[in-house]
Amino acid sequence: MTSSSSANAEVLLSQALAGSSECFGRLLHVYRNYLKLLVVTQLERKLQQRVSPSDVVQETFLEANRDFAQFRGTSAGEFCAWLRKILVNNLHRVVEKHVLAAKRDVRREVSLENLASNLEESTARLEAILPDQGISPSGFAQQHEMEIFLADHLAALPADYRDVIVLRHLEGLPFEAVGRRMERSAGAARMVWLRAIQTLRERMND
Repeated sequence: MTSSSSANAEVLLSQALAGSSECFGRLLHVYRNYLKLLVVTQLERKLQQRVSPSDVVQETFLEANRDFAQFRGTSAGEFCAWLRKILVNNLHRVVEKHVLAAKRDVRREVSLENLASNLEESTARLEAILPDQGISPSGFAQQHEMEIFLADHLAALPADYRDVIVLRHLEGLPFEAVGRRMERSAGAARMVWLRAIQTLRERMND
């Protein structure tokens, strides 16, 4: 997401608030890859075989469209935070349906607060990949812009490159665990990671 596309998100939001359904649809598309990336970090791999992250994002968009009149923000950052709140609720429903129902005897509890906290941790790890933009309001806005920009570039990477970055940076796993998840040795996983980071940086600098 470049500076011009960030400004475009603000324009789309303004026009959506003024009643343009077309602009609202285009605005949602800006956040598709970002939200999907967050879903991937929160759903266990086995659960992703039954629940598509894209379906969770689509449900979030449907609910956002239904409830847009309740949105009280004015900036793209506030809109993104609102979408993430809806996403947390949808993730909670997915976990309740597919995990808790199968483990009633264990009485495992997954709260909305835990999911929200986990999502914040994933976002923080995503931010850690990016250059420090400072703590000013403009810095926060640029950081938000770069998160979306990074998510779009991650979505365009080959699957192995995308997976290794998600596992290493967003899920915070050591290379031994990354290797097990990718069915590789720790050394091989590290080599894939190095190539993935190099490719990502080259594409983001183009």
